[in-house]
Amino acid sequence: MDAPSPSDSDPLWWRSAVIYQLYIRSFADGDGDGTGDLAGVRGRLDYLKQLGVDALWFTPWYASPLADGGYDVSDYRQIHPAFGGIDEAEALIREALELGIRTIIDVVPNHVSSEHEWFRAALEAGPGSPERDRFWFVDEPPNRWVSNFQGETWTQVPDEHGPDGQWYLHLFTPEQPDLNWNHPDVRREHEDVLRFWFDRGVAGVRIDSAALLVKDPLLPDVTGAEPAGGHPNTDRDEVHDIYRSWRSVADEYPGTRVLVGEVWMPDPVRFTNYLRPDEMHTAFNFDFMTRPWRGAELRESIDSMLVAHAPVGAPSTWVLSNHDVTRAVTRYGRDDSSFAFASKRFGIPTDLDLGTRRARAAALLTAALPGSLYVYQGDELGLPEVEDLPEGSRQDPMHFRSNGVDPGRDGCRVPLPWAGDRQPYGFSPGDTSPWLPQPDSWASFTVEREAADPGSMLSLYRAALRIRRTLAGDESLAWLDSDPDVLCFTRGSRFVNVTNLSDRPIDLPEHRELLLSSAPLADGRLPTDATAWLRT
Repeated sequence: MDAPSPSDSDPLWWRSAVIYQLYIRSFADGDGDGTGDLAGVRGRLDYLKQLGVDALWFTPWYASPLADGGYDVSDYRQIHPAFGGIDEAEALIREALELGIRTIIDVVPNHVSSEHEWFRAALEAGPGSPERDRFWFVDEPPNRWVSNFQGETWTQVPDEHGPDGQWYLHLFTPEQPDLNWNHPDVRREHEDVLRFWFDRGVAGVRIDSAALLVKDPLLPDVTGAEPAGGHPNTDRDEVHDIYRSWRSVADEYPGTRVLVGEVWMPDPVRFTNYLRPDEMHTAFNFDFMTRPWRGAELRESIDSMLVAHAPVGAPSTWVLSNHDVTRAVTRYGRDDSSFAFASKRFGIPTDLDLGTRRARAAALLTAALPGSLYVYQGDELGLPEVEDLPEGSRQDPMHFRSNGVDPGRDGCRVPLPWAGDRQPYGFSPGDTSPWLPQPDSWASFTVEREAADPGSMLSLYRAALRIRRTLAGDESLAWLDSDPDVLCFTRGSRFVNVTNLSDRPIDLPEHRELLLSSAPLADGRLPTDATAWLRT
């Protein structure tokens, strides 16, 4: 097919891009069934253009039973019917690109859905079959690995497939059997999937759980003596061969097709191994997102990431929230010890006014840093976590596998409010209830209301992303002398960021023009929990 080429005009677009994370079920509903879809996104492309983003990252939009929000893929070459179809996806990619917005899609290589044709064939074929070699089938569980969603990682083959007695590995839910990346079929299939979407104009892929793919073939138990990153199912050296082959596929296409890794790795060296010139282009900096609101902590994170990235020549990637963690407004409204790891727990006291002030300041701080910036949908509206979902409405398997102890991730996935003063707030045409209920208090967060308010979070984001474009191409950062609780740095010769995390207002540097601030100045001074952008 004659697909649009997304990257020819600027092969380095990704180094300073603003990427909007779009959780399709909750962005906008175009057909009125209460579930977000491609038609809804196409109808809101002008909103995304006005916001000032360079690309959209879609969490999985593929055919899926939705046992884990679409991260259980049954067919990579089909769109989930609730979202649309291939033709509509191609139209969306094309229409977005006409507005200067590229498309990044999610690839989930660690596992597939238990409804995937490969796994169904493996169950039917029985023990010892070639079909089972694509997964991890054993006669007896050889270890006691703990699921990323809590609970067991081994499930016995269901009785309806005969009493063969074997077990299969799943690092997430039983509906997500892990693939065996030692098998050539697995490697070949994923390379073909990359080409399938690159041929349709996709500008890049975000790689889910990128460090988990390769397992120790002996499947040993965890002893506690492993080095950092040395878990038998995490960050094995062989995984880098996979990403070198993926990079070769991406490099077959003109311009730049970007590989973005979800890599949770505490060791900066192990982390940046994924960013070597023949592997991924960039990976999420989760360390910054999980730090408490303290100047020394945030500066340490910024410095460590910039230093770690320098030898491999990759830009850092900054993010405040995503579809897996508590929203920034709620995290920053809690005591430091409560939100330091972006955890989700019931009953934690939250000061949303404080959280909103800090989230505004953090938005400007991250937008001022060199590298790429990811914005999770709804953060530009200042949405808080929805922690009081009605009984029976939660859907996240994390909640159920923890026996209700963990509230799960539904609270950050509630559909966006667009207009009006009651549900569904313009998310769906008419009065269709959305797939997750919205709070009655969300009338003040609608796009309609915030767009008309120059002091809103949306107006702040629009202004910040507009100014940020003037910094594109300048990857420098130089710290200025300041109090440890004040983050003051320059980008280039004319731009200065000042973030006040102290407990008192501070004077701003002299002879500077105020470009933007997250809070009004008081007698020319920057209040606590605020960020100002200045220009000489």
